[in-house]
Amino acid sequence: MSRMAVFPGSFDPMTVGHLALLKRALPLFDKVIIAVGINTEKKGFLPVDERVERIRKAVNEMPNVEVTTYSCLTTDLCRQTGAQYILRGVRDAADFAYEQKIADINRLIAPDIETIILLADPTNAVISSSMVRELAAFGKDIEKYIV
Repeated sequence: MSRMAVFPGSFDPMTVGHLALLKRALPLFDKVIIAVGINTEKKGFLPVDERVERIRKAVNEMPNVEVTTYSCLTTDLCRQTGAQYILRGVRDAADFAYEQKIADINRLIAPDIETIILLADPTNAVISSSMVRELAAFGKDIEKYIV
């Protein structure tokens, strides 16, 4: 059985921090599925198709990475794909507290799926999708922060 992880998120947009985390996670898994969540209730910064296209371009040289979209519970996507792990990254204590609650709920509904949390590299810890969207809203160049 191969070790497969789902790396879920809105990735709106995917940042260099997300990519750095993915690269650190690759040796841990045989396959990582980047799962771009679709929330029809929200208008995204980038259209979903553009997010997926940008991510695919960024991971083009990584044969054990797949990119998909989803609109179900992450644990349901894990079951659909056969993934045994959910990959998450945290930048600080607030992120950790939030991710711990999600991991606890996921464990209650899917005890066979384990959440793996990696700490962000300190050089990327200040970079978040919301920070990038804020900079963009004020006309700042965001290209060095996104993939």
